[in-house]
Amino acid sequence: MIDDAVVVENAEKWFGLNPALANVSLRVHQGEFVVLLGRNGAGKSTLLRVMARLVKPNRGGVRICGVDVARDPERGRERIGLVAHQTFLYPGLSARENLRLHARLHGIEGAGERVAAALSEAGLDLSADRPVRGFSRGMQQRLAIARATLHGPELVLLDEPFTGLDLEAAELLSERLRQWAAAGRTIVMATHNLEQGPEGVTRWVLLDRGRIVTEWTGDSRAARSRYRQFLTGAPDSSVGPRN
Repeated sequence: MIDDAVVVENAEKWFGLNPALANVSLRVHQGEFVVLLGRNGAGKSTLLRVMARLVKPNRGGVRICGVDVARDPERGRERIGLVAHQTFLYPGLSARENLRLHARLHGIEGAGERVAAALSEAGLDLSADRPVRGFSRGMQQRLAIARATLHGPELVLLDEPFTGLDLEAAELLSERLRQWAAAGRTIVMATHNLEQGPEGVTRWVLLDRGRIVTEWTGDSRAARSRYRQFLTGAPDSSVGPRN
């Protein structure tokens, strides 16, 4: 049995002369809900994109559920569901067609029933056959979540998923996160804003200037307090070099 859903070892990523990640190592156990915190530009999104193999590190390695994604990227991607700023939806296709296409790409059997159930859970039954280009940002995000999890991934990666969502979509996403955490699905989410206060988080990892500076456990209220201390420069004995 593989205990680690994610293993990042000594990852470095440079964009020109700017280091986005500087010798970052992180392990996420199966069933954990890990939140990556930090200011804009701290390296959260880059680290998440390295995990998803959307960005290739200049140095270091990544394993997803025991798969070395550099050697076998397709097997790694099969285990991942990604919810990012970009929805990865085809605007000219309907919601149903987008999900059916995703199902075919992953070889999902009985796709019709699963697609219908996913549309219902996303609250998109009445809009299922409309082109996605006419959807609001919230509707697109709901469909993107359905697409990302349709194939039952072992790991869900979310990059600032609440950005730009209306109240209904934000509440739906919060409920999904609660359900996934309760079911023991592995989740890694990057954010710079804790106002949504996700429930079920097992670990908070703080990044600054491309490095992991500290991590802690505790509920979202305590996490918000410690994060505010960091942002305002208030002393916090937990904050110190980690790698």
